[in-house]
Amino acid sequence: MRCERALLERTDGPWAHAVFVDVGFGEHPWTTLEAAAAFREVNPGLAVVGVELEAHRAEAAAGHADARTHFRQGGFALPLRPDEPARLIRAMNLLRGYPPERVPEVHGMLGQSLLPGGLLVEGSTDTEGAVLVAHLLRRTEEEVVREAMLFHTDFHRGFAPILFRDWLPRDLRRSVKPGTPIQAFFDAWTESWTEARAEGHTELRDAFRESVLRLAARDARVSTEPWLADNGYLLLRPLSLWERDGAHRTRAHQPH
Repeated sequence: MRCERALLERTDGPWAHAVFVDVGFGEHPWTTLEAAAAFREVNPGLAVVGVELEAHRAEAAAGHADARTHFRQGGFALPLRPDEPARLIRAMNLLRGYPPERVPEVHGMLGQSLLPGGLLVEGSTDTEGAVLVAHLLRRTEEEVVREAMLFHTDFHRGFAPILFRDWLPRDLRRSVKPGTPIQAFFDAWTESWTEARAEGHTELRDAFRESVLRLAARDARVSTEPWLADNGYLLLRPLSLWERDGAHRTRAHQPH
């Protein structure tokens, strides 16, 4: 992501050895390899670690390893060496079958491997990667803080804001109900989208961009950075209005 370019570029102190980790790459390591190629345009020396719970998948992926790209078997307690902290962790489509109340625990386990200032991206996407919604969590010295939520579409499924409902992260998926803050967010975005279309913004990308600008006028949490809306992104921060009892902060911890 362009907004995290500085995170990928850093090579001072412990960042010189900090890695990108792709957790749960699946049957084939294509997502890990594609991310490695993209991120190395920013940081040519970046080390990448693909992690998969199924041992046979990790073993099969090892055929794609090289001096900077590694594949290991492991779970939420990431199999990283002490001398290779993580700068960025991507964990997509891993928590769909987990109870929502376990999500903060998993965030804490994953966040343990991040350097302070590092980022965890956790959420859901469709099979083609056309629709994505993810938590962006930042590691501080002692905890993992939910910094923002990222929505993205490439418009291959068409578009209306409610499209994102089925791809919300696990802990929010069942929260879209009348009277809830997240339902109010979707209602406001839908209204902005409808207004944009009614005023002549009929091309999907153009209507998306206009709807984000209109929504930002209603909701100060919505970023107005032009490159985001131009490329099918909406960034919403902070998330405190969506959390209960301060649950947006998760202490990074070693697994029990």
